[in-house]
Amino acid sequence: MKKKFILAGLIACIGITAQAQDAKNEMPKGKAIVQVFGNFHTGLGTESDDRGFELERSYLGYEYKFGNELSAKGVMDIGQSSDVSDYQRIAYIKNAMISWESGNLTLNGGLISTTQFNIQEKFWGYRYIMKSFQDKYKFGSSADLGISTAYKFTNWISADVIIVNGEGYKKIQKNDGLNYGLGITLTPAKGFLTRLYGGLNESEEEGKQDIANAAAFMGYKNDKFTVGAEYNYMENASYNEESDQSGYSVFASVNLPKKISLYARFDDLFSKNDWNKEKDESAAILGAQIKLGKYVKVAPNFRMTMPKSDGAKDSYSAYVNCYFGL
Repeated sequence: MKKKFILAGLIACIGITAQAQDAKNEMPKGKAIVQVFGNFHTGLGTESDDRGFELERSYLGYEYKFGNELSAKGVMDIGQSSDVSDYQRIAYIKNAMISWESGNLTLNGGLISTTQFNIQEKFWGYRYIMKSFQDKYKFGSSADLGISTAYKFTNWISADVIIVNGEGYKKIQKNDGLNYGLGITLTPAKGFLTRLYGGLNESEEEGKQDIANAAAFMGYKNDKFTVGAEYNYMENASYNEESDQSGYSVFASVNLPKKISLYARFDDLFSKNDWNKEKDESAAILGAQIKLGKYVKVAPNFRMTMPKSDGAKDSYSAYVNCYFGL
């Protein structure tokens, strides 16, 4: 399997080089990538002792367009460890990729952004405040090592295929299995978008099961407002049989004068036969965003989390999220 994957990558790279040599020459140009997410937060009521300033994540990198429709991007992700006992900053390589775009065809290779929830995240538009549903609840990774291709058949339909290791960008490949994904995007009218996605993440480990993902998204966006809704299903979470999860997310935002917008979102996470009831929850967020010039955003918001485990109490918190980006 590894040999086939490497061969496919080499063929794609050869194709990119050959096609690029025949394309029109363009002037090379590059740009820095700098994004910083921070916040001040405080719990409310019984959670009032949970408060402080937090630097959640920083993305530092560079993107360079060579001309001939070729480009490369490298990005470092500086964030927090998932181990709650580890308080140190950890740096990862988020992207180290090369892309080729010609007409309606796009090819990507390397440590690339995945396609599982990329469109939903962009439609939501407030990643620095809160991750999109699938990212938040670990239905998949936002980047991985592999290849992807996308093709726009007409003005209203496009498709994309991705093959990656399946273990995300924070880990080296441990298992021999690969993660395959197919997505179809429909844009039948201006501002309106429908997205269908299916994926299979092979386990290749005795006693473990393949993970299957399915997602459906529908959204509408114009200059005044944005609305979106998604449903997500994951079979055999963490490669464990009968460990199925599902959930939905609905959100909306309204643009007001003077660079102010309002946003709201509601998430609901379920597990089959309540196997993950201790972590199942409903969550809501309501807030505003203020643009302070071209590079800075400030977003005060109120959050409520409603756990589904027996005896667990609802929790409330207030945040002021901040964003700086070039």
